[in-house]
Amino acid sequence: MSQPSATPTVERVDTRHRYEILVDGKRVGLTAYRDRGEQRVFHHTEVDDAFTGQGLAAQLVHEALTDVRRSSKRIVPVCPYVAKYLIRHEEFNDITDPVTAEVLEWLNAELG
Repeated sequence: MSQPSATPTVERVDTRHRYEILVDGKRVGLTAYRDRGEQRVFHHTEVDDAFTGQGLAAQLVHEALTDVRRSSKRIVPVCPYVAKYLIRHEEFNDITDPVTAEVLEWLNAELG
């Protein structure tokens, strides 16, 4: 298991519809989203196997959700990891919308 030698950083990469977490400038994880009006629909989160167990996914999702709040958008947690994170972090309840059949249909069309 790799140990990060630098403080991980999170960047929003709008052109790729995702937030990335970087260690020593290398992308080691991401959480992907699509924007639907005022909603940011999170649909996938992953961290490279070599970096699991270090809390990077939690840091990534926390910073992504904090950015959503700053952007005055709302969270829709289609991604199971984001949904699980939100259960433990109620501070985002006020900006979280439920996953509906309509959202899932829209997301499937967006992702092709």
